Amino acid sequence: MSTDFVVFISHRTLFTALFILLPILGSALVVGLMVGLFQAVTSIQEITLTFIPKIAIVGLVLLLLIPWMLDLVIGFNLLIFDQIVQLGR
Repeated sequence: MSTDFVVFISHRTLFTALFILLPILGSALVVGLMVGLFQAVTSIQEITLTFIPKIAIVGLVLLLLIPWMLDLVIGFNLLIFDQIVQLGR
């Protein structure tokens, strides 16, 4: 196993994880900022107000993007399995 191979697999692993997590974390960040801005404008200091919108939006994003995420994970797994077969030769 060469250094280039390890770097390639590490690169693909990190980018696959990033592509899967970015929509989820990005939507939670945007909703959190919007709720925080709303709280600052209206002077509502309810701590639990941010949780319900975040949970709802993250659930909706997961529901809408799960086929795309599964395609990414399946493609990554196929790449790993192909690399395992080639290493065994």
